[in-house]
Amino acid sequence: MQIKTIAGMSAGLALVAGTVALSAGTSASAAAPAAAPRAGAVQTVKVLSTDSAMKIADAVQKEAAKQKQRVTVAIVDRSGDLKLAVKGDGAGPQTFESAKRKAFTAVSMGQPTSKLAENATGDGPTTRDIPGTLFLAGGVPVAVDGSPVAGIGVGGAPQGAIDEAIANAGLKAVQGDLG
Repeated sequence: MQIKTIAGMSAGLALVAGTVALSAGTSASAAAPAAAPRAGAVQTVKVLSTDSAMKIADAVQKEAAKQKQRVTVAIVDRSGDLKLAVKGDGAGPQTFESAKRKAFTAVSMGQPTSKLAENATGDGPTTRDIPGTLFLAGGVPVAVDGSPVAGIGVGGAPQGAIDEAIANAGLKAVQGDLG
């Protein structure tokens, strides 16, 4: 931002074509420098890079081919928003939604979806009532320093345990890069 002094202006500030103009009698050096953010007002958040997401997806599809499975992999960011999805050749139409919801559940809860199923049962309200979740095996969180930064979901194998093993192959592909 540029600061300009405009002669003949009354006291105060004026916005002139993207610059802040100080009124006459006020020097640019008198303008207060931008204050540093108050402690705790701004947070630094770790996110999974696009390159890492692509590396995960590639490893998942290679592991699926090795196991002769046709799957979709979905990777969501910390907020649960879709970062990347790859529907493998021959994967069924339900696999995209399944993979995305497993990834969302894993990052939201910070645990593999296979471990969450027991909390999703009962007669009253349960975690199953949270929109967008799916409590079938096949979702794993990607964590850095114990905090989830992304979720990997795999859908399409005939058993959730197979989906989860394939998702873990994707996680393993980037685990050494996560610090």
